Amino acid sequence: MKKHIPVARADELRPGQRKLVFVDGKSIVLFNIEGTIHAIENSCPHNGASLASGKLQGTVLQCPAHGLRFDLAKPCEPGSASLCLRRFPVRATGDSVALLMDGAGTP
Repeated sequence: MKKHIPVARADELRPGQRKLVFVDGKSIVLFNIEGTIHAIENSCPHNGASLASGKLQGTVLQCPAHGLRFDLAKPCEPGSASLCLRRFPVRATGDSVALLMDGAGTP
């Protein structure tokens, strides 16, 4: 059974904003892109660099370390299954944003 872990107030995460949170020892970045909230592990699958400060253009996030680009609207990069971002399901209700995780802190 999934538990809801509150990670932000809705007013902290307006469209165009991002927030770094720590849940169960994991560093997770939340992005609000045109009203849709995306949550990913704050680690580039290429070399582990932090993605929190990456340049965001639309739904495409650029890793600040090596410039790799990831589309937050897609599960993996085309033709590169090894470069998948770890994503977390999100539920925004009322004035709260929560991650949906099991007891072990996995999505």
